[in-house]
Amino acid sequence: MRLNLLSVRLLPMLLASAVALSACSDANLKPNPTSPEYSGMGGPGDKNTSRMGDNGSLLTLGVSKDQGNQGSGGGAGLGVNAFLWRGALDTLSFMPLVSADPFGGVIVTEWYQPQGAVGERFKATAYILSTELRSDALRVTMFRQVQQGGQWVDAPMSKDTVDEIENKVLSRARALKAQTATSG
Repeated sequence: MRLNLLSVRLLPMLLASAVALSACSDANLKPNPTSPEYSGMGGPGDKNTSRMGDNGSLLTLGVSKDQGNQGSGGGAGLGVNAFLWRGALDTLSFMPLVSADPFGGVIVTEWYQPQGAVGERFKATAYILSTELRSDALRVTMFRQVQQGGQWVDAPMSKDTVDEIENKVLSRARALKAQTATSG
């Protein structure tokens, strides 16, 4: 019996779909034990979350097993620097958060309109690019829009403002590292 090329390609997708759908069964659903008031983000170094492989044996993304957390601030086997991650979250906390991916090192905020800035709003994205606490391991992108004729229109963002935000993140990260060094 000769199989059609199309059916050979569809078979793996159908099997994957069946497995995915079976995982969606509500028989194993349990209530979320996390309180809705919980404000922690579960990022690197967050003691309120447990991760399989905290010893660096199973979940080691971007950190060698012998490197671990020793001095790098890399978090529990995550691919980003824990101090930069927490510093970025702390620095951007005045803006509403849309998403935070501690494994990929990306923080995205919602549009934020300062009280004194009528007809102007801002949005930020922070990228943590390394497990090391270095200035080139952080990139912040800011967006600005102004209201014209009832519509939000993209406007240029001052490089000085972006540099200022990056410097605040780096300062906060260094302060967090210093706190950890003195308390540990």
